Amino acid sequence: MNRAFFMKSLLAALFAVSSFANAAGDSAKGEALYSAGDAARNIPACVACHGAAGNSTISQNPKLAAQHEAYIVKQLTNFKSGERVNPVMAPIAKALTDDDAKNLAAYLNAQKLKPGAAHNKDTIEFGKSIFRGGIAEKNVPACAGCHGPTGAGIPAQFARIGGQHYDYTVEQLTNFSTGARKNNTMMQTIAHRMSIDEIQAVADYVAGLQ
Repeated sequence: MNRAFFMKSLLAALFAVSSFANAAGDSAKGEALYSAGDAARNIPACVACHGAAGNSTISQNPKLAAQHEAYIVKQLTNFKSGERVNPVMAPIAKALTDDDAKNLAAYLNAQKLKPGAAHNKDTIEFGKSIFRGGIAEKNVPACAGCHGPTGAGIPAQFARIGGQHYDYTVEQLTNFSTGARKNNTMMQTIAHRMSIDEIQAVADYVAGLQ
């Protein structure tokens, strides 16, 4: 991935997420929908899969607490349009209005993320080196360059990934690598250059970031 392509992809990613930056939702309405759903519209309670206050205890389901509003709105919009494929999330997202998405995003952004932990002591330094310095020989940039040194991301630009479940991060990087997930060209290009060992190492390191 040369510098010109990376910068083009970076700008495209920035535009894609920042276009959803004016979320300005109602957190109270978002909490009600998150906690109880809406039976009349066949919208299940988000808490069942994503945990109390967005702190999922199911490693395949992402933690959403403290996630940036624009990122959440973008993902729900992508699920709704089919740009991001997920058989569980697609019908739910299609039942949500734009205001629902903004309200959920406002509520989740305001929640406190419970920290995770890295578990593989044998790869922690390897994962750390990729996160902080990238993989020069493969033209893989440092994750920290976009997601920040603690994985906190940048509002309306890059997702918070610090403390995210290992299993979820591995799955998403693998999906980007194979093209199963297509809603971020830059991440597809980066992940495609990574081996499964590199993906697993960085995912484990990310899980422990606070």
